[in-house]
Amino acid sequence: MEQKGSRLRSQLCILAAGALWGIIGIWNRHLMAGGLSPVSIVLVRNLGGAAVLSAVLAVRDRKAFRMEKGSLKYFFGTGIVSIVLFTLCYFSCQQVCSLALASILLYTAPAIVVLLSALLWKEPITRRKLLALALTLLGCALVCGVFAGQLTATGGGILLGLGAGFFYALYSIFGRYALAKNPPLTVTLWTFLVAGAGSLVLLRPQELAALVRQPELLWQVLGLVVVSTVLPYLLYNRGLSRVEAGKASILASVEPVVASLAGIAVFGEPMTAAIAAGAVCVLAGVYILR
Repeated sequence: MEQKGSRLRSQLCILAAGALWGIIGIWNRHLMAGGLSPVSIVLVRNLGGAAVLSAVLAVRDRKAFRMEKGSLKYFFGTGIVSIVLFTLCYFSCQQVCSLALASILLYTAPAIVVLLSALLWKEPITRRKLLALALTLLGCALVCGVFAGQLTATGGGILLGLGAGFFYALYSIFGRYALAKNPPLTVTLWTFLVAGAGSLVLLRPQELAALVRQPELLWQVLGLVVVSTVLPYLLYNRGLSRVEAGKASILASVEPVVASLAGIAVFGEPMTAAIAAGAVCVLAGVYILR
């Protein structure tokens, strides 16, 4: 019974992480309206995450800074490959393809995680897992508006979108290896220390000056960094330490559903039948993996 309760708590952590990632658009829209580009937002997010985690853990738990020998390569994977490269591919895909196509290519990630987990750790590919995967992929397609109109695509854009999905999927793979040697706090901290350092190549000082001219944007930065970056990664890593990587990636697919609901609640975006149907599909997939 205790093990079952622990597994349920881990699944709830992953669902909560997906939900907090889903509201990232609230902060991003305000920051972009204030003059920051998506590239600068990536820099602020990663450096901010590293700064907040370092400051808090320096006071609360300095042991989190101690990584086990041989772990740095996994943090390079979670930080540079799975956060920085994923974001760059995703934003680049959005520039040359329709947003709907970019979104659905990104959510090929759970299928990639399921396949890689089967190869690396012999995680079983069960009928229940395949059904949940199909439902969440269909749900994401509906929520992202794939069936609402024409999709625009280029060959290079499709490769970028698939690259984004692949790099996004690799977080669950590198994270699983890192968590085998280190506690979730250490994994989250070092992921953002590496990602923050790697993001410095994206530095655009003239855009960051907007934060000085508009100090009210600092509240949006705080929401982005604490609510939609630090907290969800802490929750996801805690859940990933006890849940199969394939299942974890599928459970996190609640993110686009929450993103759509946030757009409806905060920005007055229309609630369509496709969004409602997509939400039902994703939640059904999550329920199957309960």
